[in-house]
Amino acid sequence: MPSGTGFAVPVGGKHGLHPTVSSGTDRRGESGNEQPVVRPAIACTLWSPEITIVPPYRTLPGPRLRIWARFPAMLLVLLLLEVTLLQLVCGSYHPFYNGFYYNHIMNDMGNGQDKVDYFNGAKLVVETSKDPVYSYNGANVTLPCHYHYEPDLGDKRKIRIKWSKLRDDYTKEQDVMVAIGKTYVAFGEFKGRAHIQQASRHEASLVISDVHLKDDGKYRCEVIDGLEDESDVVDLRLQGIVFPYQPPRGQYRLNFHEAEQVCQDQGAILANFNQLFQAWSEGLDWCNAGWLADGTVQYPIRLPRKPCGGVHLAPGIRSYGPRHRHLHRFDAFCFSSALRGEVFYLDHLDGMSLEEAKQSCQDAGAEIARVGHLYSAWKFLGLDRCNAGWLADGSVRYPIVKPRPNCGPAEPGVRSFGFPSKGRFGVFCYKER
Repeated sequence: MPSGTGFAVPVGGKHGLHPTVSSGTDRRGESGNEQPVVRPAIACTLWSPEITIVPPYRTLPGPRLRIWARFPAMLLVLLLLEVTLLQLVCGSYHPFYNGFYYNHIMNDMGNGQDKVDYFNGAKLVVETSKDPVYSYNGANVTLPCHYHYEPDLGDKRKIRIKWSKLRDDYTKEQDVMVAIGKTYVAFGEFKGRAHIQQASRHEASLVISDVHLKDDGKYRCEVIDGLEDESDVVDLRLQGIVFPYQPPRGQYRLNFHEAEQVCQDQGAILANFNQLFQAWSEGLDWCNAGWLADGTVQYPIRLPRKPCGGVHLAPGIRSYGPRHRHLHRFDAFCFSSALRGEVFYLDHLDGMSLEEAKQSCQDAGAEIARVGHLYSAWKFLGLDRCNAGWLADGSVRYPIVKPRPNCGPAEPGVRSFGFPSKGRFGVFCYKER
């Protein structure tokens, strides 16, 4: 066995950690003499100027590497590797923190100079309404949003505020507005209708005027301060009504894009799932499948029956899932909100044709009502008329709030005579205030 003299090696580093060295006995020597054995203990201590004497031939703990004194470079490399691994295991580090842990943040003070801030643990918190905010078509609405720091940083900071509209899966649908200080820019259909309300020190609320049907949905309020970026989501829901729609040419004749168009033609938009679910919870039962705004095809059933999914299925929303938007054809579920005007009924003794009905509404300073107008007037204004009248799509319908003999079924609703090619009826007109 090679012989040689021992040599000294340092363990650890000046600012690092090193394994505590303990001694024990190793009775495997041929002479039977006890020999010191280097064993790293579990505990870790700071560096101390100790020198460990390594004999010419040692059996180190762990993978039993045999190291000879004639290879000091190899021994030094292995010891440094072991010490480095122990430093990683025993070292003290800050845990991951997804808050405001930045130092030396440059913050524009607005005077042409940048100021260095030291935040050291200050956390930015953004809060919106946990409950949905309700509004209706044509109204003004405020989506609340406030922010603060924990702990409070005191001075007012120059932050950036960004509002976005989200899809149901929380992915961004469109930008709404970006604001820095008193300067803001609105985008798309929100131009001229949206601005930031900053009535209090840490307010970032969004004000939308002349609410549109498509404004219904989720909105993200995002506050950006330097590298810090926090946000929260608020839900805007329009008070409205969902109604099924079939075109004059019959059932299941609409692809997705045609369904979007017919709803717009009737003063409405394609309903989303939340709106259909709300209508179902309020009593809507319809056994024909229709398009929704996300491209899925579904229908609401309150009373299970054989032609509508079977009698063994529980009441609920039946779904066909996403369908091909060009090839597949179904009906449509449209959504209309409260009106910015009124619906009224006109009639002649001998009734009117469709063209005469349109002219009568124009003579009254109005227009012939659309299907969405009639449904909204029935739900929100209590319109009740047991006389059938023309609508803009060529259908003949009438609204019943209080069911009574000779006025259709025993439930409230909007009755339909379909799309008569001829006949004389009254007319429902719509006039904005």
